[in-house]
Amino acid sequence: MDYEKSYGRYSEFFEKGLAQLFLTLSDVPEPLLSAMKYSLEAGGKRIRPVLLLSACDIFGGDLQNALPFAVAVELIHTYSLIHDDLPCMDDDDLRRGMPTNHKVFGEGMATLAGDALLNLAYEHILSHIRKNPSEGNLSAALEIAAAAGCLGMVAGQSVDLYSENNPSAGERELEFIHAHKTGKLICASLVAGAYAAGAGEEEIELLRKFGEGLGVLFQITDDILDMVGSYEQLGKSVGKDGKQNKLTYPRLYGLEKSRRMAEEKAEQILEVLSCLQKEAKFLRGTVFKVLNRNK
Repeated sequence: MDYEKSYGRYSEFFEKGLAQLFLTLSDVPEPLLSAMKYSLEAGGKRIRPVLLLSACDIFGGDLQNALPFAVAVELIHTYSLIHDDLPCMDDDDLRRGMPTNHKVFGEGMATLAGDALLNLAYEHILSHIRKNPSEGNLSAALEIAAAAGCLGMVAGQSVDLYSENNPSAGERELEFIHAHKTGKLICASLVAGAYAAGAGEEEIELLRKFGEGLGVLFQITDDILDMVGSYEQLGKSVGKDGKQNKLTYPRLYGLEKSRRMAEEKAEQILEVLSCLQKEAKFLRGTVFKVLNRNK
């Protein structure tokens, strides 16, 4: 299997679904519509929708049925980036090599664009389920909603904010932040794709365990890249975690130990994946792709 070719196929399928959704939004007033599209069209790896579609594929599901969920997770992810970049959060000026949303449209409109994308995600999912009711689709929707909310991504962001310049914050807080702020939506993408395909509970729980580990691996390498990467490589400001005294793996464990931890986590989740009685070469390739981001 050609990993990049498969990635491109899933990504292209997702982009068509996203474009079709926005064709229905001509009545959204300006500049709100432009602000919503601005951050979505800035690019990005599209890793969450790609993972969702690949998980559906693994279990022999209908990618057309999984597509609305794939679009929804990217809408949610993009909303979180817009809000994360605001001055009241991480206060970033660049994202994906472009000025952040609030730098272009102002803080108020950026906030509304994020709100609109979040709500659009749920509208899109519910509209799909209304036409295609099934236990798997309902479970996929619940998985995504839970991962985005006060026990998921929002919880992680709250502890991240609380831990800035907090000398008492340590390993426990670090694990919580990354398991929730980054890990939950990555994991939910995989699990939702499996649910949409009608996978069994034992298979889904294995995939959930893999997804939780992949989310942690992704964040370890992200923390490392903020320390050693470049603007050209990342398309955003680097070194900000250190300047803001954020709780990260390199800050807590040092750069070399963080790299070893990433390698160990990759080994662990590959072992989990080997227990899945399905062809999962794409997910194996994703592990190596994420791991090698820091090299």
